[in-house]
Amino acid sequence: MRLRTPSGMRLVNLLLGGWTGLVFLFLYLPIVLLIAYSFNASRLAIVWEGFTFRWYQDLWGQLVAHLADERRSPLIESMGNSLIIASVTTMLAVVLGTAGGWLLHRYRFPALRTISTLIFIPMIIPEIIMGISLLIFFKTVELELGFVTVIISHVTFCFPFVLVAVQARLAGLDPSLEEAAMDLGATPLKAFYHVMVPYLLPAIISGALMSFTLSMDELIVTYFTRGPKSETLPIKVFGMAKVGLNPILNTISTVFIMVTAMLVICAEWLKGTARRSPESS
Repeated sequence: MRLRTPSGMRLVNLLLGGWTGLVFLFLYLPIVLLIAYSFNASRLAIVWEGFTFRWYQDLWGQLVAHLADERRSPLIESMGNSLIIASVTTMLAVVLGTAGGWLLHRYRFPALRTISTLIFIPMIIPEIIMGISLLIFFKTVELELGFVTVIISHVTFCFPFVLVAVQARLAGLDPSLEEAAMDLGATPLKAFYHVMVPYLLPAIISGALMSFTLSMDELIVTYFTRGPKSETLPIKVFGMAKVGLNPILNTISTVFIMVTAMLVICAEWLKGTARRSPESS
């Protein structure tokens, strides 16, 4: 039998598929190894000595002892700081992003395009530039570094993600929905609350999940804007990693990865729902 050589397009597809596979391998193989070594029995994070749940039990024990006030754990305390900052950031980002998306969709005013462009700059600007600029701003206005400065910093780059999701949802809005509500006697505020908010809910939840994920993961901006009592989990993990490879770092990172992955999957699913028409949703 004669060997067939691949046709031109088939060869291109094979090359592109192989290259894509290598890129995914390069991106996700370190994560897979990190998750695998979180079950390693050795205290050395790079030497495999067997399978164990020891480090997960240790982390759980620290959490229980911290909650019972038996033993304060800096690691658990930083995790609590991250949850507080991410929760407040998410609430503020949802309010600002939803209101901003609605105003940009509903009203036309001078410099609308310029304002829209400025809103999206925090999404693309390098984090180190944002962190330094926010630090200079807080020092200029003499605002003490702490929870407030970290929350303000996180809201700055989180609320555009909510705004984008809301605008995507509003792009398919039927104007007759709001008009029908107002024809039936609803005020503009009631029409927005009873008609628009339920319609925008998938986009709002999607943006909220994305904001929470970004706030929990943020390292660089937080590094420049935190105070001594507002250290977050990424900052704490970064500091521990500089000292040495502690096996519990793999455990914390694995939990962090799993929670982040679940939130991102939920956000993407809800974002897909937000693009559908009211009939299909």
